[in-house]
Amino acid sequence: MTDLPTVANLINGEWLRSDHERTVHHKFTGEPLAVAYDATPAMVADAVTVAREASRTPLSPPKRYEVLRAVSDAIAKNREQLALDVARESGFSVKDCLGDTDRAVQTMLLSAEEAKRIDGAVVPIQAAPGFEHRLAFTIRQPVGVVGAITPFNSPLNTVAHKIGPALAAGNAAVVKPSPFTPIAAAALCRMLLDAGLPPGLIGLVLGPGDPVGRALVDDERVDFVTFTGSTAAGKAISARLGLRRATLECGNVSATIVCRDADIASAAKQCARGSFRKSGQVCTSVQRLYVHADVLDEFLAELTAAAEKFVLGDPEDPATDIGPMISEDAAKRAEDWVHAAADQGARIVTGGTRSGPVMSPTILVDVPGESRLLCEEAFAPIVSVVPFDDFDAVVDVVNGTPFGLAAGIFTRDIDTALAATRELRMGVVVVNSTSSTRADLMPYGGVKDSGQGKEGPHYAVRDMTEERLVLMEPMGGAK
Repeated sequence: MTDLPTVANLINGEWLRSDHERTVHHKFTGEPLAVAYDATPAMVADAVTVAREASRTPLSPPKRYEVLRAVSDAIAKNREQLALDVARESGFSVKDCLGDTDRAVQTMLLSAEEAKRIDGAVVPIQAAPGFEHRLAFTIRQPVGVVGAITPFNSPLNTVAHKIGPALAAGNAAVVKPSPFTPIAAAALCRMLLDAGLPPGLIGLVLGPGDPVGRALVDDERVDFVTFTGSTAAGKAISARLGLRRATLECGNVSATIVCRDADIASAAKQCARGSFRKSGQVCTSVQRLYVHADVLDEFLAELTAAAEKFVLGDPEDPATDIGPMISEDAAKRAEDWVHAAADQGARIVTGGTRSGPVMSPTILVDVPGESRLLCEEAFAPIVSVVPFDDFDAVVDVVNGTPFGLAAGIFTRDIDTALAATRELRMGVVVVNSTSSTRADLMPYGGVKDSGQGKEGPHYAVRDMTEERLVLMEPMGGAK
């Protein structure tokens, strides 16, 4: 154990250990990868104290750009090693991790560019009676300290989506990554220091949501919280924040609609990828597939063929498409959900089996409407295929959960596509691709129980700054 690499807490440029050791395991082999040291509540408070003091002297926009651009370059330079490290600690295939690493390059580059684009607006104050001689405009100022809480399912790029915009906006940031996957977050923080970021502007605290995340959220010197995780955790955070602001990117039971006029082969291939990549452990993974009854058989055959071509196994193997879930317990839970649905009358078309933490891609039909697989987020490589024949009715069904993050629709009909964009109550509606489609520059976030606020560097920077009105009157008043 003592020969393993260590992951420590970062406070004021120093990497600090505690008495609370946690072993980070390879998610496929189970072998120890590193020893992480959970932060104590006192360490969290110290990290916020340092960040608060550092936030009083924000970096200039050109310096923010310089640092973030250098980190983007560093990620690109170390692409293969970073992807391998993420594959080991997360269990996602190295293919997926290379893609996520490339996305992190863009996320940090976009954040760098946004640092130079923060602007305000002129307010036409002269139009107000009695204000003809005055000038008004808005400026945007950093909020101060951003607390970032990130999940296991994108250990590098999601951390970049929190830290990059926070620093671009002129804030200090303290990040708490998932205890499953702290290695990539520590690497990103190290790259920021190497790029010349003043040490007080970035902190890293390790450990579980309770007590570490809770201590970060409860510290009222944290001005803004950016969180990605479950809806239950997001609601708990919201309840503790009072009037402090937050971006909360929470869960979903993501649906995609396949209409009769869709390109069936293309739709099936995309839906297989959207359902099963990262073992379905993505908040926008396709979990519910509503397919027009006239093309159900054709689509199901194509989807099943695509699912059965995926290679399962060691995420470090370049041939692997789908690695293990984040833990064997998570895979057992997913298997239990599938068996429960089968007991309710659902039919397993393919999959439904588990080997340790590896869950096979699973397709079900005839799933009862009250099944957890149609009502709750599975976060597993499971998709339920449901036939429909009435478009308005299926839109109501897709909308009929407490969630509203993303949905997809495949159709060649422009009227149907436009109707879907108007009627699906989602933060994201994707036409001719799945709910799992995302570009890092787009505004990304949900409605209802899927959260509030937006990710995407431009939109996150707006959220992480405060708009201030400046009203100016000439000396001596009106002339």
